Amino acid sequence: MESDKFICIREKVGEQNQVVIVDMSDPTNPIRRPISADSAIMNPASKVIALKAAKTLQIFNIEMKSKMKKARESYVETELIFALAKTNRLAELEEFVSGPNNAHIQQVGDRCYEEGMYEAAKLLYNNVSNFARLASTLVHLGEYQAAVDSARKANSTRTWKEVCFACVDGEEFRLAQICGLHIVIHADELEDLISYYQDRGYFEELIALLEAALGLERAHMGMFTELAILYSKFKPQKMREHLELFWSRVNIPKVLRAAEQSHLWAELVFLYDKYEEYDNAVITMMTHPTDAWKEGLFKDIIAKVANVELYYKALSFYLDYKPLLLNDLLTILSPRLDHSRAVIFFSKMNQLKLVKPYLRSVQNHNNKSVNEALNNLLTEEEDYQGLRASIDAYDNFDTIGLAQRLEKHELIEFRRIAAYLYKGNNRWRQSVELCKKDKLYKDAMLYAAESKDAELAETLLQWFLEEGRKECFAACLFASYDLLHPDVVLELAWRHNIMDFAMPYFIQVMREYLTKVGADNQYQEMFDVNFTTKIDFTIV
Repeated sequence: MESDKFICIREKVGEQNQVVIVDMSDPTNPIRRPISADSAIMNPASKVIALKAAKTLQIFNIEMKSKMKKARESYVETELIFALAKTNRLAELEEFVSGPNNAHIQQVGDRCYEEGMYEAAKLLYNNVSNFARLASTLVHLGEYQAAVDSARKANSTRTWKEVCFACVDGEEFRLAQICGLHIVIHADELEDLISYYQDRGYFEELIALLEAALGLERAHMGMFTELAILYSKFKPQKMREHLELFWSRVNIPKVLRAAEQSHLWAELVFLYDKYEEYDNAVITMMTHPTDAWKEGLFKDIIAKVANVELYYKALSFYLDYKPLLLNDLLTILSPRLDHSRAVIFFSKMNQLKLVKPYLRSVQNHNNKSVNEALNNLLTEEEDYQGLRASIDAYDNFDTIGLAQRLEKHELIEFRRIAAYLYKGNNRWRQSVELCKKDKLYKDAMLYAAESKDAELAETLLQWFLEEGRKECFAACLFASYDLLHPDVVLELAWRHNIMDFAMPYFIQVMREYLTKVGADNQYQEMFDVNFTTKIDFTIV
């Protein structure tokens, strides 16, 4: 065999075998050594030649030009192993290291690894059970399954990581996943793993890895969080299900940012709700109603917001987006809503008619703005019965202002309500005059009687006679019975020749008069008897 420094030749001189060693630096002075050599190993770096025949090993040092001793020195065996590896005599190398030796096999293995002699390194690392280095070596040899098995024996995160990345590069994703499952459980290694997959565009495989890892006993928040972020980028259709199952195990602020960047508005609202950021949830639903708004969810969240100003934004949003559901929303908001402000808001929007059910539902607070708004609506709708019921039940409104508007209404029932309102404010004469104008005789008689004003009652009597309403004259006599003066009534009846209509009144007056006189006489008799008895007793 030869190298760039030495030439080793086996020759036979007579019956004796010799080895001729020629130092190329001094080729004129070869060294001859007798030996029955089957093979020769040369290490040019250390100027050592090993000659092996059967079980005999002789070592020659070229510089010393002498045969070294046969002792099994560690240095010699180490160099021999490296020489075998260098010459790719792997069978002999395996045989040698399998037997007893004092060589530094680990050291030789590292040298082989560094010089790219991976097959030799594989044998050497396997011999010393250095599974971590063996896994690295197998990766270079493309033996991924064996590398995974070695990594499992090494059970080192660094080794798992190296083998995993190599499997990814070799597109052995099944094996990469096996390795990855041992990496993702370490939170500080997760980011590197994800970056490695993502930088190479293997998003599906990365998602599959994290999905498989969720069931691990040592699964941590980072895994759930990163999977949610990956879903937001590459599989948005799966993100909602993932959040519903594992929202409590993700880093919500981090996932919130990812959802917002991916425009996953429904998922963003879900996370805001779970994170108790109700204001942001409501704002998101109103900003992106097509994707994020849901009636039940919106009503649940809007009731929890801290900023009441959002109520009025929500009302405006519903007016534009879901006007038919506005009253349902108002029912939810009413406990914290400023009803006066709400009325002003809807008045400006000219939408009071739309929120009439809401106005009715909160009228029990007897709020002036609500009462007036509802009364105006009832007037516009010509619902005089509803208006009368509202007026009777809730009195906090501008009664005179409403009465003045109603007295000009084209419908008589509303003018009747105007008279009723004047009566309620002790404007008796104005009330009666309005009834007279609309020929509301019964109401006129009733209000005149309630006024306790004799002059007003007598004026009404005279008006009935002027209008030729004899029956009303007779009825008014009894309606205002305690207010009228009999002499005035008698004069009116005599002048208008309606004594027949006044006769029941006079009969009643006479009856009361006689009853009163009789009672007075009886009282006088009792007084006289008592007085006489008292005098008699005094005399005695």
